[in-house]
Amino acid sequence: MPEPGEQEYLRQVELLAREVVAAAHDEGWLTYAEDPGEASGLQRRVNELASTLRHRHFEGDGCAESDRPVLTLGGAALIVPGGNYRAGCDLLGVEAREEGWALWYTWDDKDHAHTMVTTALETTRGLLDNWAQGRDVHTVQPARSQIRAVRRGWIGPVTLSPGYAATKGLGGW
Repeated sequence: MPEPGEQEYLRQVELLAREVVAAAHDEGWLTYAEDPGEASGLQRRVNELASTLRHRHFEGDGCAESDRPVLTLGGAALIVPGGNYRAGCDLLGVEAREEGWALWYTWDDKDHAHTMVTTALETTRGLLDNWAQGRDVHTVQPARSQIRAVRRGWIGPVTLSPGYAATKGLGGW
């Protein structure tokens, strides 16, 4: 088997670093703030690593909107004019728009799957860009004015979030 190229090697190191940070988070000692006095040398290095690996920021990522709750998504998609766009809009129960629509795949409080149709296109692009890099980031709840429809079930093709893909054994985070 040939040795991986430099890009593949760096990508593997990044993925492993993210797993270390996730494990520290799961253990409850990861902090993006100043290290506590009792932090070990390893904990200090992992906290430094976590700060270095922060996601690419985008509108709606929760960093600037701390007053709105984070919405954990199973996946997301964009639908834009072309192909079967109008048929997709009809299926979703929304009018066709020149800008297109963002679809967010989430669950209600009873764990029923839903497709949320939103106007949050730039937020969705930011999500998809981060997910393509293996970063399991999510967004804040959209403003009510951004939600056009909520349909039962996941409608249409979807890009799974890395965290959700991992729970289904499809790789991911």
